[in-house]
Amino acid sequence: MNRVRVRLLGTGPSQGVPELGGLWGECDPTEPRNQRTRSAALIEASDGTRLLVDAGPDIRAQLLAAGVDRLDALLITHAHADHIAGLDEMRAINRRMGQALPLYATATTLAALRARFDYCFLPPTRGFYRPALDAREVEAGQTLRLGGLEVELLDQDHRVMRSLGLRIGRFAYTTDVVDFPPESFARLHGLSLWVVGCFQRVPHPVHANLDQVLEWRAALGRPRTVLTHMSGALDYATLRAELPEGVEPGFDGMELHP
Repeated sequence: MNRVRVRLLGTGPSQGVPELGGLWGECDPTEPRNQRTRSAALIEASDGTRLLVDAGPDIRAQLLAAGVDRLDALLITHAHADHIAGLDEMRAINRRMGQALPLYATATTLAALRARFDYCFLPPTRGFYRPALDAREVEAGQTLRLGGLEVELLDQDHRVMRSLGLRIGRFAYTTDVVDFPPESFARLHGLSLWVVGCFQRVPHPVHANLDQVLEWRAALGRPRTVLTHMSGALDYATLRAELPEGVEPGFDGMELHP
């Protein structure tokens, strides 16, 4: 059976931490793990299959830091700018691969991508001077088989739109969610590792807050839980000191082995 390695490329919110203007919120600027780029993740199977989850505006620097120049697939969870604004950077991946990159997303998300990045879905050009993305429509409840990865797609309520979560074996990645439909939450039982979006301490209209995440975790049998998509309201050291055992804030570049 293929083992999986997960790298959290970015663990920050749409504005990043710090925000432009040097705004750190409650985060200590001397703690390197408080510097958060926009949320994205790289999932790699032991057979070498690489899946990139989202491609926000920081994706070039994130992939350079990870030493990655080849991908097998890109999954876009939803069409908010902090998850798609780096699509143009995929042309460098195209050049290394010599072919179009499969991009998986729901019909709604693909429609938004085609409207905003129409040039990415044209036939590839010689030299890939523009990105070449091979659009592949998926839907929640479907299981993708990508080389050594079996990726179950989960429906999530992001209030202003639906987003996709994913489960691979006993690992799940569920960012940008404020609530789960019952059928999706049921699929989160039996996890050993859960990476989940947690924006701030107090309730937020489109993102889960800390108390909400801890309640979900208790209902799921308390798997190891790593927080992502964190705003400047969540300081790394403060969280580490107060969170219960088995829960921790993620940080950019964090590697996990479910």
